[in-house]
Amino acid sequence: MTSQDLRPGAEDLGARVTHALDLAYRWLGHRDRTVAEMRRHLERKGVERPIADAAVAELERARYLDDGAYARRFAEDRRRLDGWGSERIARRLQALGVPEEHVAAALGTRGADDELAAAVEVLCERVRAAPRDDRGRERALGMLARRGYDLELAYEAVRRFERERRAPS
Repeated sequence: MTSQDLRPGAEDLGARVTHALDLAYRWLGHRDRTVAEMRRHLERKGVERPIADAAVAELERARYLDDGAYARRFAEDRRRLDGWGSERIARRLQALGVPEEHVAAALGTRGADDELAAAVEVLCERVRAAPRDDRGRERALGMLARRGYDLELAYEAVRRFERERRAPS
Protein backbone atom coordinates (compact mmCIF):
# COMPACT_ATOMS: atom_id res chain seq x y z
CA MET A 1 0.00 0.00 0.00
CA THR A 2 1.38 3.43 -0.94
CA SER A 3 0.93 6.73 0.85
CA GLN A 4 -1.49 7.77 -1.92
CA ASP A 5 -3.73 4.84 -0.99
CA LEU A 6 -4.02 6.22 2.55
CA ARG A 7 -5.30 9.62 1.42
CA PRO A 8 -8.97 10.24 2.10
CA GLY A 9 -10.92 9.69 -1.10
CA ALA A 10 -8.13 7.71 -2.81
CA GLU A 11 -10.46 4.78 -3.29
CA ASP A 12 -13.11 7.08 -4.78
CA LEU A 13 -10.51 8.69 -7.06
CA GLY A 14 -9.38 5.27 -8.28
CA ALA A 15 -12.97 4.27 -8.96
CA ARG A 16 -13.57 7.47 -10.93
CA VAL A 17 -10.46 6.89 -13.05
CA THR A 18 -11.53 3.29 -13.62
CA HIS A 19 -14.98 4.49 -14.71
CA ALA A 20 -13.35 6.99 -17.11
CA LEU A 21 -11.16 4.21 -18.52
CA ASP A 22 -14.21 2.00 -19.01
CA LEU A 23 -15.88 4.79 -21.01
CA ALA A 24 -12.70 5.28 -23.01
CA TYR A 25 -12.16 1.61 -23.83
CA ARG A 26 -15.75 1.25 -24.99
CA TRP A 27 -15.37 4.26 -27.28
CA LEU A 28 -12.02 3.02 -28.60
CA GLY A 29 -13.74 -0.21 -29.59
CA HIS A 30 -15.37 1.61 -32.51
CA ARG A 31 -12.20 3.06 -34.08
CA ASP A 32 -8.88 4.68 -33.21
CA ARG A 33 -9.10 8.11 -31.59
CA THR A 34 -6.85 11.09 -31.00
CA VAL A 35 -5.95 12.36 -27.55
CA ALA A 36 -8.08 15.48 -28.11
CA GLU A 37 -11.07 13.43 -29.26
CA MET A 38 -10.81 11.24 -26.15
CA ARG A 39 -10.60 14.23 -23.81
CA ARG A 40 -13.68 15.79 -25.41
CA HIS A 41 -15.56 12.49 -25.22
CA LEU A 42 -14.79 12.00 -21.54
CA GLU A 43 -15.76 15.58 -20.73
CA ARG A 44 -19.06 15.16 -22.62
CA LYS A 45 -19.70 12.08 -20.48
CA GLY A 46 -19.31 14.21 -17.34
CA VAL A 47 -15.79 13.14 -16.36
CA GLU A 48 -13.93 15.96 -14.56
CA ARG A 49 -10.77 17.23 -16.27
CA PRO A 50 -8.25 15.81 -13.73
CA ILE A 51 -9.86 12.38 -13.97
CA ALA A 52 -9.99 12.60 -17.78
CA ASP A 53 -6.32 13.63 -17.82
CA ALA A 54 -5.40 10.63 -15.67
CA ALA A 55 -7.36 8.27 -17.92
CA VAL A 56 -5.81 9.75 -21.07
CA ALA A 57 -2.32 9.48 -19.56
CA GLU A 58 -2.96 5.80 -18.80
CA LEU A 59 -4.25 5.20 -22.34
CA GLU A 60 -1.15 6.88 -23.80
CA ARG A 61 1.14 4.89 -21.53
CA ALA A 62 -0.55 1.67 -22.67
CA ARG A 63 -0.34 2.93 -26.30
CA TYR A 64 -4.10 2.87 -26.88
CA LEU A 65 -3.78 6.55 -27.75
CA ASP A 66 -0.87 7.64 -29.95
CA ASP A 67 -1.39 10.76 -32.04
CA GLY A 68 1.74 10.17 -34.11
CA ALA A 69 0.70 6.66 -35.14
CA TYR A 70 -2.88 7.85 -35.66
CA ALA A 71 -1.71 10.62 -38.01
CA ARG A 72 0.46 8.24 -40.05
CA ARG A 73 -2.34 5.66 -40.45
CA PHE A 74 -4.92 8.34 -41.22
CA ALA A 75 -2.72 9.99 -43.87
CA GLU A 76 -1.92 6.67 -45.55
CA ASP A 77 -5.57 5.55 -45.52
CA ARG A 78 -6.93 8.82 -46.89
CA ARG A 79 -4.29 8.85 -49.62
CA ARG A 80 -4.79 5.23 -50.62
CA LEU A 81 -8.54 4.87 -50.15
CA ASP A 82 -9.87 8.34 -50.95
CA GLY A 83 -7.14 9.95 -53.05
CA TRP A 84 -6.81 12.91 -50.68
CA GLY A 85 -3.96 15.39 -51.03
CA SER A 86 -1.72 16.63 -48.24
CA GLU A 87 -3.63 19.86 -47.63
CA ARG A 88 -6.94 18.09 -47.01
CA ILE A 89 -5.29 15.48 -44.81
CA ALA A 90 -3.58 18.21 -42.77
CA ARG A 91 -6.84 20.15 -42.31
CA ARG A 92 -8.68 17.04 -41.13
CA LEU A 93 -5.93 15.98 -38.71
CA GLN A 94 -5.80 19.49 -37.28
CA ALA A 95 -9.59 19.45 -36.84
CA LEU A 96 -9.22 16.17 -34.93
CA GLY A 97 -6.78 17.87 -32.55
CA VAL A 98 -3.58 16.17 -33.69
CA PRO A 99 -0.54 18.31 -32.74
CA GLU A 100 1.20 20.02 -35.65
CA GLU A 101 4.46 18.05 -35.24
CA HIS A 102 2.59 14.77 -35.79
CA VAL A 103 0.73 16.19 -38.80
CA ALA A 104 4.01 17.37 -40.34
CA ALA A 105 5.69 14.01 -39.68
CA ALA A 106 2.79 12.07 -41.23
CA LEU A 107 2.77 14.25 -44.34
CA GLY A 108 6.55 14.39 -44.62
CA THR A 109 6.71 10.76 -45.64
CA ARG A 110 5.63 11.60 -49.20
CA GLY A 111 7.70 13.70 -51.59
CA ALA A 112 6.46 16.07 -54.29
CA ASP A 113 6.92 13.44 -57.00
CA ASP A 114 4.81 10.95 -55.05
CA GLU A 115 2.11 13.57 -54.49
CA LEU A 116 2.09 14.40 -58.21
CA ALA A 117 1.85 10.73 -59.17
CA ALA A 118 -1.04 10.30 -56.72
CA ALA A 119 -2.89 13.28 -58.22
CA VAL A 120 -2.45 11.88 -61.74
CA GLU A 121 -3.71 8.51 -60.48
CA VAL A 122 -6.83 10.18 -59.09
CA LEU A 123 -7.43 11.71 -62.52
CA CYS A 124 -6.93 8.34 -64.20
CA GLU A 125 -9.50 6.74 -61.91
CA ARG A 126 -12.08 9.53 -61.87
CA VAL A 127 -11.78 11.38 -65.18
CA ARG A 128 -10.39 8.62 -67.43
CA ALA A 129 -10.24 10.70 -70.66
CA ALA A 130 -8.02 13.74 -71.11
CA PRO A 131 -9.90 17.04 -70.92
CA ARG A 132 -10.75 18.36 -74.40
CA ASP A 133 -11.12 22.03 -73.49
CA ASP A 134 -10.57 24.62 -70.78
CA ARG A 135 -13.82 23.70 -69.06
CA GLY A 136 -12.72 20.06 -68.76
CA ARG A 137 -9.34 21.16 -67.40
CA GLU A 138 -11.06 23.39 -64.83
CA ARG A 139 -13.29 20.54 -63.71
CA ALA A 140 -10.30 18.21 -63.30
CA LEU A 141 -8.40 20.94 -61.48
CA GLY A 142 -11.38 21.62 -59.20
CA MET A 143 -11.68 17.94 -58.33
CA LEU A 144 -8.02 17.79 -57.29
CA ALA A 145 -8.30 21.03 -55.31
CA ARG A 146 -11.34 19.67 -53.42
CA ARG A 147 -9.37 16.56 -52.59
CA GLY A 148 -6.69 18.73 -51.00
CA TYR A 149 -3.97 18.93 -53.61
CA ASP A 150 -1.94 22.12 -53.80
CA LEU A 151 -3.15 24.23 -56.73
CA GLU A 152 0.24 24.35 -58.47
CA LEU A 153 0.65 20.60 -58.13
CA ALA A 154 -2.91 20.09 -59.40
CA TYR A 155 -2.13 22.17 -62.52
CA GLU A 156 0.95 20.03 -63.16
CA ALA A 157 -1.06 16.82 -62.62
CA VAL A 158 -3.70 17.90 -65.16
CA ARG A 159 -0.97 18.76 -67.69
CA ARG A 160 0.79 15.42 -67.15
CA PHE A 161 -2.51 13.55 -67.34
CA GLU A 162 -3.28 15.23 -70.68
CA ARG A 163 0.17 14.37 -72.06
CA GLU A 164 -0.07 10.74 -70.94
CA ARG A 165 -3.61 10.26 -72.29
CA ARG A 166 -2.92 11.94 -75.61
CA ALA A 167 0.44 10.28 -76.24
CA PRO A 168 0.28 7.80 -79.13
CA SER A 169 0.26 4.19 -77.96
